[in-house]
Amino acid sequence: MICGATGAIAIVAAQAYQLGAATGIEGMDYKYLFIALILAGIIQTTIGLCKLGRLIRLVPHPVMMGFVNGLAVVIALGQLVFFKNKDGSWIEGSSLAMMVGLVVLTMAIIVFLPKLTKAVPPSLMAILAVGLATYFGVVDGRTVADVLETLSKDGSRTFDTGLPTFQGGLFGGVTFDWAFWKGILPISITIAIVGLIESLLTLQLIDEITDSRGKSNRECLAQGAANMASGFFGGMGGCATIGQSLLNMKSGGRGRTSGIVGALSLAAFILFGSKFILAIPIAALVGVMFMIVIATFEWSTFKTIGKVPNSDIFVILVVTLVTIFSHNLALAVLCGIIVSALAFAVKSSQHVTVDVVKDTDDEKVYAVEGMIYFASVSDFVENFKARSDSKNIVIDFEKARICDHSGIDAIHAMSERYRKVGKTLHLRHLSADCRNMIKRAGTLVDIEVLPDDPDYSVARLRSDK
Repeated sequence: MICGATGAIAIVAAQAYQLGAATGIEGMDYKYLFIALILAGIIQTTIGLCKLGRLIRLVPHPVMMGFVNGLAVVIALGQLVFFKNKDGSWIEGSSLAMMVGLVVLTMAIIVFLPKLTKAVPPSLMAILAVGLATYFGVVDGRTVADVLETLSKDGSRTFDTGLPTFQGGLFGGVTFDWAFWKGILPISITIAIVGLIESLLTLQLIDEITDSRGKSNRECLAQGAANMASGFFGGMGGCATIGQSLLNMKSGGRGRTSGIVGALSLAAFILFGSKFILAIPIAALVGVMFMIVIATFEWSTFKTIGKVPNSDIFVILVVTLVTIFSHNLALAVLCGIIVSALAFAVKSSQHVTVDVVKDTDDEKVYAVEGMIYFASVSDFVENFKARSDSKNIVIDFEKARICDHSGIDAIHAMSERYRKVGKTLHLRHLSADCRNMIKRAGTLVDIEVLPDDPDYSVARLRSDK
């Protein structure tokens, strides 16, 4: 997995820069930015130490599909800026034809070169081929330098090169009062969470593609340490970049060495090979990114229509649209998780059944099946009539489970209703954790403990290898 500066972090980090600029003190804008990044690194490291990185595994698969689909569309839309002039108008005529032709050529090399040989990365060879053709005048296409001139405010055709320096006076002049913490902490927390969500979802995606298992808590520690170091050395920080990570895998990178080589190569290009980077045709890079879009998009989404529940399709659609229109991956994932949880709650509440298995003048036994929690307690309680029931009421929970405080409160309210009319409520076949939960809540209800009471535990896979 390749990590670096990302748009998701840049959008949030810019708020810290603006907060510092609002103080009116020279240089405070960058100090606020770097301090916010250091605090975000501390938060990420703490999350890793607390072993909370594994929570990303709770993200439902439809949310993951919506995440990658939305991200693919965002990456594709991000390439359109290279088809525009500096005034925002679209390029036309021969310039547009040249741009499209070089993009198609790049994509063709990436597709067909692996059929001839897999000894070299197809993306690298496509960039080199199109780059050499442009350099020697075979074709005339816009380069990275031309795009820099178009996008920069001062018309510059270069970028800064040089090693980062330690920010020795980072905390000088900063007033660490309540107003400072009130402004900077929410930004730092957002940077930390956005970075980890994007990184851990990228990690999960790569795990699925490579059939491997990454260590989410280790990634939290590593990313936190890297962001702290970046802040102290005047960087903007970052997280996993899904586009570069997928490009790395398509180029044959499977181990940690590929990430190290990628970082060192980037540093070498910036320090010593900037003129070569500036000469690369932008069409070649756009072609590579379009191939990443094709590889990133979950095309199986269309095959799932009509084969999976409509709620899952809706979750995919919600996450995709939020990703496209907000460009906030963390917000999109959060929306997807909330919608998935609500859909699950509604479905589960419809699968609670209460049957009468014994009915005499002295005793009435109910058999319950399903999960008793906030979404299902209403339907559950409606099956019990205190005034018309027998003197002794037994509720058998062998195939049911009380899951939350709403379920406990429902049991407590039922026991009170039966007690007021002079009847007794008994609970049978409760699991040990349900019994303890009810006892801790102080509910005065008779709980029968039997040898065949269910005992739920975490499932474990065992292997002799």
